[in-house]
Amino acid sequence: MQAHAQLAEAAGTVPEVTAPAPGDQAQDLQLKPSTLLQETYTPEVRSQQPIYIKGDSLSGQPDIKASVHGEAELRRGDTMIRADKLDYAVPDDKVNAVGSVHINKAGNVFDGSKLDLEVDAFKGSFEDASYRFLVNSAHGESSRVDFLDRDHAVVHHATYTTCQRDDEASWQPAWQLQAETIHVDMAEEVGVAENAKLKFKGVTILPVPRMSFPLSDKRKSGFLPPTQGMDSQGGFEYTQPYYWNIAPNRDLTLFPSVMTRRGVNLGAQFRYLEPSYSGEAYANYMPGDSLRDRDRWGYSWQHRGTIDSPIGGLGLNLNLNRVSDDNYWRDFRWAPIALRQRLLPSTANLSWAKGDGVLSLNVVRYQTLQDPASPIAPPYSMVPQLQYRYTPLELPHGLDFTMVADTTRFELIRPLAGQIGNNGQRSYVQAQLSRPFLSPGAFITPKLMLHSAMYQTDQFMSNGSKSAQRTLPTFSLDSGLIFERDTSLFGKKLTQTFEPRAFYTYTPYRDQSMLPLYDTGRSDFNFASIFSENDYVGQDRIADNHLLTLGATSRFFDPDTGAEKFKLAIAQRVRFSDQRVLLPGEVPATSRFSDILLGAAVNWTDKWSFEGTTQYNQDLKRTVRTTATARYSPSNYRTFNIGYRTQYDTTAQTDASKLVDVGWQWPINDLWGDKGKDLGPGRGQGGGRWYAVGRLNYSIKDKQLVDTVVGFEYDGCCWIGRVVLERLQSSITQSNLRLLFQLEFVGFSRLSFGADPERSLKQNVPRYQYLREAVTPPSRFTNYD
Repeated sequence: MQAHAQLAEAAGTVPEVTAPAPGDQAQDLQLKPSTLLQETYTPEVRSQQPIYIKGDSLSGQPDIKASVHGEAELRRGDTMIRADKLDYAVPDDKVNAVGSVHINKAGNVFDGSKLDLEVDAFKGSFEDASYRFLVNSAHGESSRVDFLDRDHAVVHHATYTTCQRDDEASWQPAWQLQAETIHVDMAEEVGVAENAKLKFKGVTILPVPRMSFPLSDKRKSGFLPPTQGMDSQGGFEYTQPYYWNIAPNRDLTLFPSVMTRRGVNLGAQFRYLEPSYSGEAYANYMPGDSLRDRDRWGYSWQHRGTIDSPIGGLGLNLNLNRVSDDNYWRDFRWAPIALRQRLLPSTANLSWAKGDGVLSLNVVRYQTLQDPASPIAPPYSMVPQLQYRYTPLELPHGLDFTMVADTTRFELIRPLAGQIGNNGQRSYVQAQLSRPFLSPGAFITPKLMLHSAMYQTDQFMSNGSKSAQRTLPTFSLDSGLIFERDTSLFGKKLTQTFEPRAFYTYTPYRDQSMLPLYDTGRSDFNFASIFSENDYVGQDRIADNHLLTLGATSRFFDPDTGAEKFKLAIAQRVRFSDQRVLLPGEVPATSRFSDILLGAAVNWTDKWSFEGTTQYNQDLKRTVRTTATARYSPSNYRTFNIGYRTQYDTTAQTDASKLVDVGWQWPINDLWGDKGKDLGPGRGQGGGRWYAVGRLNYSIKDKQLVDTVVGFEYDGCCWIGRVVLERLQSSITQSNLRLLFQLEFVGFSRLSFGADPERSLKQNVPRYQYLREAVTPPSRFTNYD
């Protein structure tokens, strides 16, 4: 028979206890506070909470002392204490417990032999205590735990691991931290170990006098795990990052590096997030880089924001990128993607929107990184561009209208040797008016367009003038029908459509050969551009098109879900007059029929899909371009992708390129019948599993691999090993080879040799999934006593 007692009555109403609401976890690349277990009660409310005790027998004096024997239990709020025997002193709010003592505090569990504790202050000591934290399932043993307050404790002669114990008596964790003391801060979710050593498979791999480590995914200041690596350019490399968590919405990462063949590199990244603006800035500086015998540097800054003003909301966006030299993009492969390109844009945009109009002021400048083996012509910079776009949303009679007015100053910065430029000012107005007529089975949309442009150049144009004007009208008529029927395919009921489409466009000829080319090029020939009015992208050439495009599409839908299972498409242009407006070096199109575009897409199940497009030339009687991709993904962590691309040079009558691209992530255990468990995204498929990952880009024409990323991952439940071989082509004749190795102690830390292999796999392998990703922290009620 159990005795029950309530020793203190709360004054007022105690609020209902609820679990914390789930929230996003702070990731390495997220500026937001983590929503982990927080104190449910304020100190004022907690001091008024009643204490409940129970046990086989109860003795003592009311409001003075209580002694409980046999399955003794004490509860207050989110704290529960259970023991063979406990004594509670009411005036001191102090409990003494002995014999199989068990504490559950908001889901964190402690077990030991003897406890002395001030319950409300949660201050005292616990002998021979083991512990388990709710948020990350980490656990360990100790000789004593000193509770300093409700959020802080010191664990003496402690062990710490996230490896979960099995039923074998000889079980030992795969990795374990052993320390003289561990200072636990549950408010900051940080542990600090002193006189510690990290053991893996019983071998000490990292002895450290002092180290801090996270108790959750919450961001914290401190040194990040170092990275060691070796590649063919820099030799042996050592990087020691330091992370400064300035505030929940601001942080700074410093990453100094030493490379045996190149010298010292100093890098930093700063990020910020405010209600009206956000951004990130990166910079690095390498004095006296031995690889190029010069100082090297680069910076990148992206800013997005709005500004309150008396005239309404303003938007300010910046994207600034600049590097020290032409070889930066190939020598700094760890830099942000924005700096690993040969054409670096720097843009500034100030915009104002009111009603149906948007006014914007833009500045765009380019830095072109030249490769003597493969030079590229720098584009014109816009310094500046002023543009107004007007798109009324409500017009009578179903009309659609758009007008754009633009004036831009174009300048060629650092032209390529032999490149002839003509800086100048271009102003244009483009207006279009359309009236769509729609019905369930048909549509027709007539459209009128008017484009008027004026040029004022610094140098004489080919006609001997520094100014020119051009005004051109365009008419188009887009129409189509939609037929539908019920059908079946491979025993599956489907809805099939047949959608013929006809698109007519006419633009009269105007001589534009004297006009400079500031931002114009030929558009790609595909299913989008074949149904458009202009063959060119930009404003400097308006094609003299007199065309009729005929096409048809047939789709197969699931009638219950509306999901598209199968699609076939075909399109071809009929030209009624020869093309006369050309870009320099172009051959006029005189054939009455264009190449035929054929396309197909299959998404029969969620497991696999196929998509392909081919361009067939009737004069050559062969395909001149083909793109095809196929994917098979039967479950999480099982994906195989293959792509094929070929381009035929119709002028040289030879293949310009032929590429095969293969990417995969697959459990190797499948080979011997071990299918594992699908634990969901971010949880892996169970322990003891090997995964093959990689991507191969092979040039059939050159008979060689262009880019290679291949590796293996091993999931040991509480630890993950990764090894990746990466060879990326940096130019026609040069490539960079790196071996990347990483040992991840789940929920604790990572040790890397080379750059982060996870980052390389995520960037290169399509549909790659991390074996461990942060999940919503559990409620304290998931471990409720």
